[in-house]
Amino acid sequence: MSEVLLEMRGITKTFPGVKALADVSLSVRRGEIHALVGENGAGKSTLMKVLSGVYPHGTYEGQILFEGREAKFSDIRASEDLGIVIIHQELALVPQLSITENIFLGNEEGAHGLVNWGAAHARARDLLKIVGLDDSTDTPVRRLGVGKQQLVEIAKALSKEVVLLILDEPTAALNETDSQKLLNLLREFKAKGISSVLISHKIKEVESVADTITVMRDGRIVETLDATAGKVSEDRIIRGMVGRDLTHRFPPRQAEIGEVVFEVKHWNVAHPIYDDRMVIKDVSLNVRRGEVIGIAGLMGAGRTEFAMSVFGRSWGRFVSGSAFRNGKEVDVSSIPKAIKNGVAYVTEDRKTFGLVLISDVKTNITLANLDGVSSHSIISEPREIRVANSYRDQLNIKCSSVKQIAVNLSGGNQQKLILSKWLFANPDVLILDEPTRGIDVGAKFEIYTIINRLAAEGKAVVFISSELPEILGISDRIFVMASGQIVAEMPAAEASQETIMKAIMRLGRASDEGIVA
Repeated sequence: MSEVLLEMRGITKTFPGVKALADVSLSVRRGEIHALVGENGAGKSTLMKVLSGVYPHGTYEGQILFEGREAKFSDIRASEDLGIVIIHQELALVPQLSITENIFLGNEEGAHGLVNWGAAHARARDLLKIVGLDDSTDTPVRRLGVGKQQLVEIAKALSKEVVLLILDEPTAALNETDSQKLLNLLREFKAKGISSVLISHKIKEVESVADTITVMRDGRIVETLDATAGKVSEDRIIRGMVGRDLTHRFPPRQAEIGEVVFEVKHWNVAHPIYDDRMVIKDVSLNVRRGEVIGIAGLMGAGRTEFAMSVFGRSWGRFVSGSAFRNGKEVDVSSIPKAIKNGVAYVTEDRKTFGLVLISDVKTNITLANLDGVSSHSIISEPREIRVANSYRDQLNIKCSSVKQIAVNLSGGNQQKLILSKWLFANPDVLILDEPTRGIDVGAKFEIYTIINRLAAEGKAVVFISSELPEILGISDRIFVMASGQIVAEMPAAEASQETIMKAIMRLGRASDEGIVA
């Protein structure tokens, strides 16, 4: 049995009106991978923020022992000085700075007040190689997608002398290949005696890599499972998380599919900065009334870029293509025009583009359809509150009231808040980009149920996900993207993870042979 590296004893953390942690005790051994699982709002991230000094000593009750000594962290720097490094679920990068500058921000390579940029870039390249990112270290972070930005966060953490690495949903934005690279990296750390605490909603990842699994629910430790003593099943973990058996991961649906509602033909989009680089190449697809189509693909396939370019050309430089609603060509050249023509887009980055986090629930819900709560250009607060309460009930948004600030909601409830905003705009077509990223299995099931209900009401749904089981479980028809192109279309009933991956790999082989431009 390895020696105990960390002990957290009787940790209690209270926010105004809410007890986030109630007498929580946690133990982590040296050189182990310790998974922390639970539904959104269970207290996982709060516990790790206590450990890492985000919530300093004195703002909570209880005791932290690290390497046998009591630790009273005043801030994050104090915990990092002992080798405790946290990668937060929310990205903490400066968009205008380069990859190298972000990696070493506050921890610069150099001496006597001078930064050695040559050494910094060289070390940054080594770190990027470890996390599997091949972009130039000079690249501004704002030019990277959310998945690549997560890899920069991981490289930034690795640049420090790590004894205990805390990862809060580190693979939420990664595809399966890159996720596996990260898990392998944790195994390498384990072999070197480095401990990791992994917070993840991807239960299969937890199963595959964890030595110990601690389950939290409602701010308390429910149980701690020893994965080294025998395989811990996914159903067993989920039962501890949600307090019940979840017999169906995807709610059943009897699809009633009608005519084509929305169609895109020969859509071509160039990179917003490099005009000669085509990112979306001759994409054509359609979605029918009452249908859920899935768009599958690896990171960099162009799924998000395609979705954003269709939604008011909010990404890239439009080159050519046409959009049709109910058989008639429509103008989607701006976001207001796209909304007017029945298109809504739920972004993959809810905190940056999806919500106004400092505003309350009611303001976020009505933001995309102010005419619906206004008279003579004046917003009626009573009407706004009625609308917000209606969607709060319909989508089961857990909040103290519709005047609660959005930033204080859990990830799953924030996702339902974005859905509410676009449902109030009454679109015909809903483009959902990674709508379940970073939320737990219970909240995922609720999102799936909402999607099914929307389809049953005759909405057309475009569902983008990096998780192939999710694409297969929720879709009626699947389009596969690779290198900015549609490389396959198939009914979900005839699809499998293998057929999707084969379609992606076929394009790769064809490109290597010079068949595909």
